[in-house]
Amino acid sequence: MSQSDKIALITGGNRGLGFETARALGELGITVIIGARDQAAGEEAVANLAAKGITTEAVQLEITNPEHRKQVLSYLSDKYGRLDILVNNAGVFLDKDNASAAGPANRTSETSEEILRRTFDTNFFATVALTQELLPLLKKAPSARIVNLSSILGSLTLHSDPTSPIADSKAFAYNASKTALNAFTVHLAHELKSTAIKVNSAHPGWVRTAMGGENATLAPEEGGRTSARLATLDDSGPTGGYFHLDQSLPW
Repeated sequence: MSQSDKIALITGGNRGLGFETARALGELGITVIIGARDQAAGEEAVANLAAKGITTEAVQLEITNPEHRKQVLSYLSDKYGRLDILVNNAGVFLDKDNASAAGPANRTSETSEEILRRTFDTNFFATVALTQELLPLLKKAPSARIVNLSSILGSLTLHSDPTSPIADSKAFAYNASKTALNAFTVHLAHELKSTAIKVNSAHPGWVRTAMGGENATLAPEEGGRTSARLATLDDSGPTGGYFHLDQSLPW
């Protein structure tokens, strides 16, 4: 199947990394459906991409909303009958809500149950639920790809190494949610190993987005490259891995 025949859904695709992933896939001729919490924001993203010569569609999708998930499943099933690419891009970073004016950056002991639950609801539970609900459509594709937007901050190996570049980046709720998402990648890839579906975790890098902040080292268009690469792997590509571009990361 050529890239131009494929159907992709990108959650949180109306801005930042999701938008850049939509642009990269759209430039390949892939039919991209942008999932956005707010329909108007999704339509604005569609218009912005249309100005670049890229045709996309928008659907309202707040992934923690079961009704939105059902509606998207029905939309994809009725219009296309399958899904070739799922990019689980939507996510939140709420640890900053626990920040205080003084004290060390690591405030694990102060992380509230509310912040943990809200973070996991989006970054893990709803992402897992959406993937499970869309899996029947992914199985109808000749060789589907699932990309879970993780982060290097989900690496327990690097967090436990005092010499690693993320040793002091201990945003507990966010980091733990990405570690859990990585576990989902490993387990789902193992379950699907006898199929043509590939499942991988992506670390986009530190990107200048609303989440990454102004001091980040990568432009948004650079941040979308890993997701786009994993979304378009050929049949010889990896599954059950954790990548930044072509670099494998330690779990």
